[in-house]
Amino acid sequence: MEIILKEDFKGLGYKNDVVVVKPGYGRNYLIPRGIGILASETNKKVVAENIKQAAHKAEKLKKDAVELSEKLAKLSLEIGAKVGDSGKIFGSITPLQLSDALKNKGFNIDRKKITFKVEIKEAGEYEAFVDLHKEIHQAVKFTVVAE
Repeated sequence: MEIILKEDFKGLGYKNDVVVVKPGYGRNYLIPRGIGILASETNKKVVAENIKQAAHKAEKLKKDAVELSEKLAKLSLEIGAKVGDSGKIFGSITPLQLSDALKNKGFNIDRKKITFKVEIKEAGEYEAFVDLHKEIHQAVKFTVVAE
């Protein structure tokens, strides 16, 4: 019996894969739980069209991420922080603060997509990494200055 998987299933396959399973397993487990559908010609055509549209949408998302990456590469940010006499920051710079600074420049980037290689505890120049797409990561340079 051929089944088209509607979601990733460990040990069997990934979403939209056509897999061959025993008839009882397909009828009594996969289909009733919504994990798969019967692989008829009609369903195969529907899945092929869905894959085609998803590929088109993914290509557009990737293209937008590349454009945003090029803009971020040219960007220079300054983040103000309270600094002590020794040059150390009271606290540290977080992805939330960098996200807010990017919003002030017109870029709407979620703080969860921003990572630092080191913990930022002193004033100076640093680099953060932004995950724009599963294949595209951009470094953003910023400077921490005393307020």
